[in-house]
Amino acid sequence: MELTLLGTGAPDGLPRPSCPCAACATARGPWARAATALLVDDALLLDLTPGAVFAAARAGHSLGAVRQVLLTHPHDGPAVELPPMLPPAGRVPDGQVLTLISGHRVRAVPMDAPGTGYEVSSPDGERLLYLPPGAAPSGLDGRAERPYDLVVCDVIGRPEAVARLRAVGAVGPATAVIAVHLDHDAPPGAALERRLAAAGARAVPDGTTLVVGEYPVVPDVPRRVLVTGGARSGKSLEAEQRLETFPEVVYVATGGRREGDPEWAARVGLHRERRPGAWRTEETCEVAELLGADGPPLLIDCLSLWLTDAMDRVDAWEDARWREGGESALRARVAELVGAVRGTRRQVVLVANEVGSGVVPATPAGRRFRDELGRLNAAVAAECEEVLLVVAGQAVVVRG
Repeated sequence: MELTLLGTGAPDGLPRPSCPCAACATARGPWARAATALLVDDALLLDLTPGAVFAAARAGHSLGAVRQVLLTHPHDGPAVELPPMLPPAGRVPDGQVLTLISGHRVRAVPMDAPGTGYEVSSPDGERLLYLPPGAAPSGLDGRAERPYDLVVCDVIGRPEAVARLRAVGAVGPATAVIAVHLDHDAPPGAALERRLAAAGARAVPDGTTLVVGEYPVVPDVPRRVLVTGGARSGKSLEAEQRLETFPEVVYVATGGRREGDPEWAARVGLHRERRPGAWRTEETCEVAELLGADGPPLLIDCLSLWLTDAMDRVDAWEDARWREGGESALRARVAELVGAVRGTRRQVVLVANEVGSGVVPATPAGRRFRDELGRLNAAVAAECEEVLLVVAGQAVVVRG
């Protein structure tokens, strides 16, 4: 089964008409995207967009053989003119199955937002799933019979759609996941590729033809990632986005609770609201134990607070205690953590503050913490396949 993506952008396209934002200003050439529409084996058109005939011609296809046009989402603008060669556009009711004269079977999948998803099976048994913008499947009960060969969906806007499909086995290790409905909220260029690769997905240019069921090029998801940056740089959000398409994640909060500190409580509350509801939180600094156990991916936020706890435990703040065994005790605890990062079988994203580029602390204890955090970050980074530095909300790849 061949799938040609006539467009891969949001309903308004990318760049949006008359939008002055930076993302739209840079969406030129290969980064420009027409509204998403899919042509399946030249027989089925999923979503009708302006210029579909010309888009198909540019991709080396014709819409003259299309036997069915199906719509996935409500269209708010003026009606799209139907080319005379195409049959009337329609929609399959949720749960219903439509069999085409070409032998393709189309099943309508219910969504949690306005619109309809479509599961398309070829006469030879390959299966693809296409979801409308801003929507995720609803009512997924029980395990899927087998994973889809290809899933085309709004990975950036609704990452939990992929998480739900993974949870029931509808997206497996060999499923090709293609991001569409890309809008100006999506990061541009290499940043988009990096974010999608972390989700096991990828984007393709308009006009790309994919062979469904062919051995897919599945992005290699790094098993260990360190995300560092200054205060309020966006490092925690970057770390969370790397795991938002996974159905189960353990969020390891090393800061714990601080009774009587409303500012800290507000920070913790913002983090909780941003995280998917299915994530589980562990408030602990026994990170090595979690890394050594089997389980879902870990997000450890953050190493700076873990180090604070470690220095508290060995009383490493005082010069005398530091010389009398505090240093060696801290080194042993750090070595235990670094060894656990090296040996873990779990996918893990670690967050750390970068404090070595600012003002030199005024106290010996402050300078010691700065130095030890720098050493800890370097040791952990050496064990990670990917290291990111976040500056002003923008992630710079340091390694990987």
